[in-house]
Amino acid sequence: MNIPIRIGMDTSKSVFQLHGVDENEVVVVRRQFRRAEMIRYFERLPPVLVAIESCGSSHHWGRLLQSFGHEVKLIPPQYVKAYVKRGKNDAADAEALCEAVTRPSMRFVPVKSKERQAACMLMTVRERLVSVKSQLSNAFRSYAAEFGIVGPAGRQNVAALIKRVLEDDSLPEMARDLFRLQADEYAAVQARLAKIEAKLMKWHREDDISRRIATIPGIGPIGSSMLSMKAPPPETFRSGRDFAAWLGLTPKDHSTGGRQRLGGITKAGDSALRSTLIVGATALLRHVRKGRHKPTPWLASLLERKPPKLVAVALANKFARIAWRLMISGGVYNRPVVAIPT
Repeated sequence: MNIPIRIGMDTSKSVFQLHGVDENEVVVVRRQFRRAEMIRYFERLPPVLVAIESCGSSHHWGRLLQSFGHEVKLIPPQYVKAYVKRGKNDAADAEALCEAVTRPSMRFVPVKSKERQAACMLMTVRERLVSVKSQLSNAFRSYAAEFGIVGPAGRQNVAALIKRVLEDDSLPEMARDLFRLQADEYAAVQARLAKIEAKLMKWHREDDISRRIATIPGIGPIGSSMLSMKAPPPETFRSGRDFAAWLGLTPKDHSTGGRQRLGGITKAGDSALRSTLIVGATALLRHVRKGRHKPTPWLASLLERKPPKLVAVALANKFARIAWRLMISGGVYNRPVVAIPT
């Protein structure tokens, strides 16, 4: 049996499809393995290039195969799709991976270390708790409104509304018990969220890249931590514009026949990271519009010509380009666009 030099591996929970070719591009492996069989196969195999579609478990398999001496390349799913000849099955996907990894212009996803994945987990756990907290507060407000109790908007007013409802003796006993149950659940989620955010702030203070990115006006500890955790190495990108494009903060291009047609932003990359940058830009613009801070000529001109939401996206794009420069240069941001209140 000929030894493969390149293998495309389509992963799943327990079944793995392999497609391998030798130095003459002749198919020598086209097999399906169970989980334990696949591990034993790669343990005995001489070092080869392995292409895996980037997904939830791909970083684990990348680290494992690298420990066996293999070279692992993770490819975004959207880049593999173009090489699927016909139909959609595991064998076709593995063959497409084996072909796509040879393209000189192909882009790859760096394999994350266990520590980096743990840091990303910290951020996603926080996002889930924030979502649960918002869900509970909205539900509490809705139930209270059914009994004619309405509180002012804003998450800072939820605690006062809860206290007001629990002290209302005119409510039926069953309703008071259910409100108390939801209040306890809301307090428990708040406590868990406080613990996670304390861990996140500790990570932020210990990470050099995150601390330097946080010097950019409009990017706080959450945004800087996300950029440090989730962004690929800055050397992956040729410029800050490429980094902003990776985040999906550049317009869609529909140009043809010499006529340029640009649409909305592509929304590629990590949606949570992109939305965090846009929220930070929106908060910064709020200070500018209220006259608390003087904008730069570029920002003032943009606010005169464009809607506020579009300006926020443009400012988020600028944040991304500045963050890339700080990551690759090792410096801090010492020329703020807008003064930050102390």
